[in-house]
Amino acid sequence: MRLFESEEDLQKELQSFILAHKSRLGLVSLDAPLISNLSIWSNIALIRQYHHNMPKHEARAFTEDLLRRLGMVSIAEKRNPSLTTEERFCAMLLRASMVRDAILVLDRPFNILTNLRDGHFIMETLRKVDDLIAETHIFDYSWEKERYGATDDAED
Repeated sequence: MRLFESEEDLQKELQSFILAHKSRLGLVSLDAPLISNLSIWSNIALIRQYHHNMPKHEARAFTEDLLRRLGMVSIAEKRNPSLTTEERFCAMLLRASMVRDAILVLDRPFNILTNLRDGHFIMETLRKVDDLIAETHIFDYSWEKERYGATDDAED
C-alpha cells in the first residue's frame, strides 16, 4: 500500500509507476472508466479477445465464470450507468485482471466505493481473484489508512 499526503505526490508516483509497468498494468481507477455502451461482460472480456484472440463465446463463458466467483454473474448484461458502486468496482477489477501477469493498481479505491466504511470488501474481492493477479498496489491518501486496517506501526 502506498499512502500519500497530497494529491500532487500521489499523482506523481502513480504516473511514474504506470510508466514503469505499462505492459503488465491493470488499472482500477475513475480515470479508466468502463466503456458505457458495452455490457459488463464485454468490458471485461475485451482484453482477452484482443490480446489472446479468444472467440466471443469463450470470452463470454470465461467472464461469466469470473463474475460468478464474485457473486455478480447477474451484472453480465448490464451497462456501467446501471451498476452499484460495488458492482462497478468488481467489473473494473476483473477487467484490469485480464492483463497477463497483471500488476494491479487500485487508484484511490474509496473514490469508487464511496459508501464503504472500511477496506474489507476490497480485500475480500481481491482474495477471490488472486490467481489472476501477479501483484497488487494500492495508491491512496495517508488519511485513509485506518479504513484499510493499517496502523502507524504497519509498514507501507
